[in-house]
Amino acid sequence: MNVPFLDLTTQHKEISIDAHAAFERVFGKSNFILGEDEVRFEEEFAAYCGTKFAVGVNSGTDALVLGLLSSGIGPGDEVIVPAFTFIASASAVSMTGAKPVFVDSDEKTFTLDVDKIESLINKKTKAIMPVHLFGQTADMGRIMKIARKHNLKIIEDAAQAHGALYYQGAVKTASQGKKAGSIGDVGCFSFYPTKNLGAFGDAGIAVTNDKNIYRKLLLYRDNGRKSKYEHILLGYNSRLDTLQAAFLRAKLPHLDRWNDARRKIAKTYNTLLKDIVEIMTPMEADFSHHVYHVYSILVKNRDKVVGCLKSKGVGVMVHYPLPLHLQKAYKFLKYSKGDFPVAEKVSKQIISLPMHPVLTVEQVLYVTECVKNAVKQ
Repeated sequence: MNVPFLDLTTQHKEISIDAHAAFERVFGKSNFILGEDEVRFEEEFAAYCGTKFAVGVNSGTDALVLGLLSSGIGPGDEVIVPAFTFIASASAVSMTGAKPVFVDSDEKTFTLDVDKIESLINKKTKAIMPVHLFGQTADMGRIMKIARKHNLKIIEDAAQAHGALYYQGAVKTASQGKKAGSIGDVGCFSFYPTKNLGAFGDAGIAVTNDKNIYRKLLLYRDNGRKSKYEHILLGYNSRLDTLQAAFLRAKLPHLDRWNDARRKIAKTYNTLLKDIVEIMTPMEADFSHHVYHVYSILVKNRDKVVGCLKSKGVGVMVHYPLPLHLQKAYKFLKYSKGDFPVAEKVSKQIISLPMHPVLTVEQVLYVTECVKNAVKQ
């Protein structure tokens, strides 16, 4: 049996009629830049997240860059970023002229270790960037307390967490939770096609409740434009295409159902793998409603296990094999091996198993049997 890591072809069949209608609607009106569907999607996604404003941009990376700039981050500033995440979290900081300062990961959730944040704060620190890794929120309550204490901005990297919830109290119901991206000063999302809510190309969005940040986001994404040929700051060409917004509007009503499917699949994986001592399955924190953008396990002899799984037709990936402080691109920051032991350990042991809303029970059973056999070998 072949089990792909992702199956967008099957998933997209569910929205085929609406996607074609979205294309025809935009094609017919020819309003390809900042058209009606783009404006409507911003309104709908802001409502979904529970924020006042949303600004569509051309990628998740740009959402981070413009979110940072709109929050006043720039040259000479420092932003605390987890060492274990995709490089865009840190490179967005670098693109503003600020310096990313890395922090280690929590051993159980792999999100940033909140206990290590305050020791990194100095006069240059201007923001914290919690990454809601793999679909699980960071511990935003504790992070917000630290930010308020030190007058820091919070830029949420929610690129992998569309629909994830953070719970402040002990009651875990949807009405008690806050959506990822809605808690800090700015929440930044990617709509890369593989995401829980993916476009049909590159796309992103930034959400906020701060009107001043919202106004700056509008300027930065459109060449600093105040009117057609009047520009009041140096901005970027980073507008969300109307066509991508139309496709995203077609998919947004399905997001919660697709996330529920991911959670059921994760529960099945957890049940089937729980007694395998060689495997550490994902932990859902008490404060989080995990949406499993990625379902990752830890194993020893990772490379051999990956090779075995691939030989059996199981599509697996590694998120991420090299933490940011050891990347050649960040050699100039002069971090060393051993600086962030949890991030380094996870990067050597992590494997991402197939995870998507149309994964069948038979496929999950096959994958778990292959995993069991691989780790035993």
